Amino acid sequence: MSSVPQTEVWQRGPVPGFEPLLMPVVHALLQAREDLERLASEVPAEHVWVRPGGAASIGFHVRHTGGALDRLFTYARGETLSDAQKAALREEGGAGDPPVSLVTVLRSVNASIDRALQQLASTSKDSLLDERKLGRAGLPTNVLGLLFHAAEHCTRHVGQAITTARIVKSM
Repeated sequence: MSSVPQTEVWQRGPVPGFEPLLMPVVHALLQAREDLERLASEVPAEHVWVRPGGAASIGFHVRHTGGALDRLFTYARGETLSDAQKAALREEGGAGDPPVSLVTVLRSVNASIDRALQQLASTSKDSLLDERKLGRAGLPTNVLGLLFHAAEHCTRHVGQAITTARIVKSM
């Protein structure tokens, strides 16, 4: 029997310790964590790195959730990506030899979510419109745009992992 609450995180009200303007980001990250925990308990190891019809694997989507979150929050701090972050990006789709378990990938994603929540807790509303640059091209954005995109990107890939799990299960 699952201990996951029946309501979605955003329906449970504000989370103490966070700027109210950032609550949608907080809610999205907490929801992603819950959805991934549930997914990890349901996906057999042999399904994690399957690429149905050439689509990305469950493992990729889960790993990318944490990696993209980490990278976007780095830009939100006004920093550039480290060599380790760039190397992790290149490895996101690889299963490894032997293949990395979903539990191991999820542990890393949860660490990324924890760091993001810590950053959100220390983000003031006065900084939300501060200009930031995105990627090598230095695309113009701001702190709020990066945080919002990180949340929606995270939820997008969690949804794709859930859908891919259903497809692989039916094969």
